[in-house]
Amino acid sequence: MSQRTGIYPGTFDPITKGHLHIIQRASKLVDLLVVGVAKNINKEPLFSDGERFEMVQCDIDNLPDKQCDIKVEFFDGLLISYAQKKKASCIIRGLRAVSDFEYEFQMTGMNAKLNPEIETVFLMASDKWQFVSSSFIKEIFSLGGDISEFITPAVETLLKEKLEITANKA
Repeated sequence: MSQRTGIYPGTFDPITKGHLHIIQRASKLVDLLVVGVAKNINKEPLFSDGERFEMVQCDIDNLPDKQCDIKVEFFDGLLISYAQKKKASCIIRGLRAVSDFEYEFQMTGMNAKLNPEIETVFLMASDKWQFVSSSFIKEIFSLGGDISEFITPAVETLLKEKLEITANKA
């Protein structure tokens, strides 16, 4: 039997405990999980490509209960093309709320038209992480809120450093 490869793509700006929870659960479904750190031309990330890659790699390295091999890779371009290149059988997507569903539904339909051999698997966020997003984390943190429950200590340290650099430029 061939190895089942799944792709879990995201911008991860920054990676949250919600992302990590989806990664842990997805690791039960495939033999190899590739966490694809995406360059998204429609977003202006706080962290550079390299910083996001390192952040994700650090959190994956410290992730308990991994059920498969997990690789972190950076990718640019069309997700379905990247999935084909990696010989993935599925793309893993996390859903938090109904608002996520409409966008994900459209993207899944288009990906199925482009390559019907690659399935999209949706994992619902647990109640604990349902309202956590990278955007909320950055906003709450920039306004002085406590986000330690939602990200790892390593990511919190990087956010503090980034905020200090940004404040010094102003």
